[in-house]
This record gives sequence, structure tokens and C-alpha cells, in this order.
Amino acid sequence: MGEFELLAKLRARLPQAGPRVELGSGDDAAVTVPGGATATSVDAIVDGVHFRREESGLGAIGRKALSTALSDLAAMGAEAGEAYVVLGAPADLDEEGFLALLDGMLAVAAATGTTLAGGDVTRAPALTLAVTVVGHAVSAGAFVSRAGAEPGDVLVLTGEIGGAASGRLLLDDPSLAEAVPADTAARLRARQLDPTPRLRSGRALAEAGARAMIDLSDGLAGDAGHLAQASGVALEIDAGALPLAKGVAEVAAAAGRDPLRLAVSGGEDYELLAALPADRLADASTAIGEAAETTLTPIGRVAAGEGAAIRLPGGEPLEAEGYDHLAGS
Repeated sequence: MGEFELLAKLRARLPQAGPRVELGSGDDAAVTVPGGATATSVDAIVDGVHFRREESGLGAIGRKALSTALSDLAAMGAEAGEAYVVLGAPADLDEEGFLALLDGMLAVAAATGTTLAGGDVTRAPALTLAVTVVGHAVSAGAFVSRAGAEPGDVLVLTGEIGGAASGRLLLDDPSLAEAVPADTAARLRARQLDPTPRLRSGRALAEAGARAMIDLSDGLAGDAGHLAQASGVALEIDAGALPLAKGVAEVAAAAGRDPLRLAVSGGEDYELLAALPADRLADASTAIGEAAETTLTPIGRVAAGEGAAIRLPGGEPLEAEGYDHLAGS
């Protein structure tokens, strides 16, 4: 099967383009008429770094590729718009594999209102998917950056953390699954292999007045530091308030790991950390409930200063760092 024949088959599976796309996949470039303001982000996942083909079906890999890219739009409070995918395919990826990857991405696209508007295919030594996503808002001021947190703001966290890191431990050492019920182990593995972008929650937090926001791709410890640095403030996080996913404590104990350190440093939970004016917390909680996507937990506050500190119940700091893709930890 040649490149052009494959591209034609892939395009044939694409649904009708969204209302902002004037010219979609099949030409030299896509043409969109967005209106308002746009936010653009690029993300990539690589076999052996972000996933392992022997652990996950190709459909799940396609879902993860688009979901992790869309998580950056969720952190901006954006509405999902278009996605452009570059697929680096190893020699052993056949037509059935290409279509499975596409079907996985199409499932996420349908669930999030995203149009797959174009991309490219090339040979590569390892399976690689690089995804550019474009989000929309009525104006540039409607987006939420990392840079707006102010002293006195409350820190809130969507969902639960630690699930993806625990899932990684279970995938590396299947014997650890004996520490939790089978359905709990399955949910933890799914958090690692098949994450969900919090798009509705991100928009709800933006509309409720969030001043700064970031998604937890590299772990709470690291990403909180990024938000603090961008905003020029200090973040004080109460470790006792952190919502850990069910089963994290048991899996961590079985692996000889501290559950809190695992949860805040493991990464890939793709939840949202946001700074809100204290008087908007009730509105934000209501908005998250109406979004019907996840929960919202206050976990600390913004103060004058710099850096992010996670405090144990006795007041001492929890020493932990986020994931660094170049350093490896």
C-alpha cells in the first residue's frame, strides 16, 4: 500500500468537518474561519517513552495522542476546535494498524467536538504521533494562562491524582495487582493508558473566574512550580487535602513507595490545577458539578513569594519533584 492510497483511505473515514473548517484534509493546507481568538498547542507521544505498543492496543494509543494534546487546551479554558496529526510509522505498522490508530483518535474527536483537519504520514524508527490542536474562545481575554495567580487565591484541583503513576507501576510489575481488587487495578492502568482531557472542566473554571491554570502532565510537584514561576507567586499546598485515586496507597505500599510522593511526582494524570479568587470557589464548584465531568477539591492557597511547597500535616515539606522528559525523573 502506497502513501497516497493510505491517505485516501484515512480521509475517507473522517466525518464532516466542523463549522470553522472551510477546507479540510486533502489539500496542501487546511483553511479555517475561526472568529474570536484561538489557542494552539503541540504535543507528541513516542513508543517507549509515553506508551509501549505491547501494553496497549493501537486504538488506545490513538486516543491518548489526541487526549493529551487536548489537555493543554483544557488548561487554557478553550473550546476544542481542530487537530492536525503527524504520524511517524515504523515498518511493521500495516494498514489495519493505521486505521486502528485513526479510529481511536476519531472516538476522542467525536466526544470532544474536535475536527481532524489534516496532517502527514512518514516512516519513523518508532511509532510517533505529533498532534497540533487549536482551541477557540470569544476573545483572547477568555483564555486562562499560567500567569495570573494572585496572593489570596485558593488553589483547586479537578479529579484525583496518582492513578496514572500507580497504573505505570502495575504495568511494570503485574504482581502488584494482588494489592487491590481487579476492577481497581483496571481503572489505574486505564489512567495511564487512556487519559481523559478535562475540557468541560477547564471551560467551567475559566467561566467561574480562574486566574491561572495548568494541566498535570508532569506531576503536581513540577506543574505547580511552573504555575508559581509564571505567576510570580508562591503556592502552598496541603498534602492532607490531596485527593488520591482509589488504590494508589495499596499499590504504592506493595511497591515500597510513598503514596503521596508517588501521586505528586508521577505525572500523566491530566487533571487541572487552578487558582481562583476565594469568593469564586462556590461558583466554580457548582460549575464543575454542572459540567458533570469530575470533582473539584480545594488543596491550598496562593501567597506572596516564589516556588511551590507541598506541606505534610505536621507542617514539614514533602520533598518531591515532577517528571522531566530530558532528565528522566
